[in-house]
Amino acid sequence: MDIDDILREVDPISHQIPQETRDLQDLTRAWVAERSTPELLPWPSNGLFERINDKIKRQIERVEEMTGDMDPKTNFALIVIQTELERYKYLVRSFLRSRIAKIDKHLLHYISNDTLRTRMSQIEEAYARRHQLLLHNHYLNSFLGTFPPAMQNLNDTAGNISMIDNPDLDSAVFIRLLKDAEIECHGVDVDGVLTGKEGDIVILRWSDAKALVEKGDAELV
Repeated sequence: MDIDDILREVDPISHQIPQETRDLQDLTRAWVAERSTPELLPWPSNGLFERINDKIKRQIERVEEMTGDMDPKTNFALIVIQTELERYKYLVRSFLRSRIAKIDKHLLHYISNDTLRTRMSQIEEAYARRHQLLLHNHYLNSFLGTFPPAMQNLNDTAGNISMIDNPDLDSAVFIRLLKDAEIECHGVDVDGVLTGKEGDIVILRWSDAKALVEKGDAELV
């Protein structure tokens, strides 16, 4: 018995779905989640984007092979393939732009913390470091160079006041419960516990929803 047999026994319905279909579903969920949350989510580590990139490359090669064929059936198939290709490309571009926007907005927050750096892919981390280097050099040449060396850091925490801008984890998000769960809510005046049922859609702070999403009890919508 291999891993596929084990997965088929545990979840026979989802395992019957073709891998490419599951990848598209996972990509769509990752895209929705990344656009919904105020902070950078961990980079998918299950080889999803490697498979998606291979899929896009194969589709591009297929389109190039079919281009120029005057057969009406081939032309119709070409339109379908190009439409699917553009859907994949849109999801990937939008997903990456959302992540880059978060990295740009809170650059020092992510590269100054070892745990947070693991959320980025290798390319994203290289981009963030290069961006920060260019930004710091620009500031040095513009005005920081005239300050004393002790005042030239951009991540100073003197006086218990941090110069690093952090994401607002209390931003509101929508989640769909994947199972019955107790939802701990923290309000301005009072805290409470909400009993949620599978399928319920709830709006609450990301700081309260994060644990449910990470445990797999809910998904972002």
